[in-house]
Formats: sequence, structure tokens, C-alpha cells
Amino acid sequence: MGMNSRRVLVVEDERDIARLLALHLEDLGCEVDTSYDGRTGLARALDGTAWSLLVLDLRLPELDGLEICRRVRSSTTYTPILMLTARASELDRVLGLETGADDYLAKPFSVVEFAARVKAILRRVEQLARRSPVQLRSLRAGDLEIDLDRRIATREGHVLELTAKEFDLLAHLMQHPARVFTRAQLLDQVWGTTHDTFEHTVNSHINRLRAKLEPDPTRPRYIVTVWGAGYRFCAMEQEKTGS
Repeated sequence: MGMNSRRVLVVEDERDIARLLALHLEDLGCEVDTSYDGRTGLARALDGTAWSLLVLDLRLPELDGLEICRRVRSSTTYTPILMLTARASELDRVLGLETGADDYLAKPFSVVEFAARVKAILRRVEQLARRSPVQLRSLRAGDLEIDLDRRIATREGHVLELTAKEFDLLAHLMQHPARVFTRAQLLDQVWGTTHDTFEHTVNSHINRLRAKLEPDPTRPRYIVTVWGAGYRFCAMEQEKTGS
């Protein structure tokens, strides 16, 4: 993904803020479209455009940002989401991330911080896009297999109903078998944020992922806790396959 192919959709009802965000996104080499209400924003987000990023306000007229985030995440195409809100409580931030947002920025925020968050998300997505075709095809460990192109995970041939972030977390761990990741590292590399107040979000995603993935979640065999350190994916019978 080159700089000229970055297309960003801003969904923000405060027009002055929307214009300011668009100016700074254009400074980063992005082509920007703007919507000012939730229904129009959702329609644009799902119109088939290959958006590089969705900048989404939480409180919008007609349809709120959380509902837009849920619907975008239920689509087959993955779009990175940076959520904006005037509500700064920890519960609201965690809710936004667990709904599927890649990062969260509370108003008022500095344009420097906004630009840094955008660049971090785009960098992570572009690094994934540069990986070789063999890396991007599929990974297998025992009866567990994930298809990274179609973003589908199966165990014993049955499709696992994973959220976008649960899939990203599983894929990241499987791509680095036996490596131990701290919660802070997973926040940085999977969520694209370094806020340590969100580390319990990693715990809750691991627990939900185990409930869907493990034959016995109380005795996990795929995602193992390394006490005092973090988590690792058990590399037993791990395979990479290409086309």
C-alpha cells in the first residue's frame, strides 16, 4: 500500500473538527472523504471502497459510532478504525476497543497525538500488506487452521465465530509460535496502542478467544499463560501453507 493509495473516511458531526482532521490526514498523504452523520458514514464505510482507515466519532446523529463499528466489523472486509469521543471514562474507552476499534482517542486531543495514532495504525496495516504471499496464506497447528486472506479460523473443520480483534490476536500469536508476548507488546502490535490502562482488554480478549478456541478453556493447549511474563502460542505441529 503506497502513500498515494491511502484513503481515509472521517465520520464526525462537528464540521470544524472534521475539516481539521482532514487537513492533517492530507498532510500525511491521505485522500480524505468526510461524513457528518452516522447513517451516511455507515453507508460510505460499507460502499466497497478500500478504506485504509476509518476515523469514527462515538457520538453521532442518527447512528452512533459503536453501532457503526459493530457493523463494519461484521463485514467481510477488515478496515482499521480510530475512534474519537468526548467521553473520557475508562469504561467508554474499553467498550470502544472491545467493539472492534483499533485505537481510541478522547477529545480534546492534540493534532500531534492524532497524527501519531494514525501513522501507527497505517504502519501496522502496511507492514502486513508487504508480507510475502506464503506468509499471508494460512497457518495450522494441530486441528486449528486460520486463513489470513479470508480471515477465517477453523478447528476440526468448524468455523470459529471470532471478532475482528480476536482473529488479529490469534493470527499474531500463531505467526510467532513459542514467543512470549507481554500484554503491553500485544497492545502495541495488535491494537496499535501503548496505553497500559488497556492491558486488561488483552486479558478479556484472551479469555474470550480461549472460550471459542480451546476444547477445555480451563486447560488451554493453544494460548498458554507464562506466569509473570505474558502469553505464547504453543507451536506444536505448527505449519505454514501457501498456494
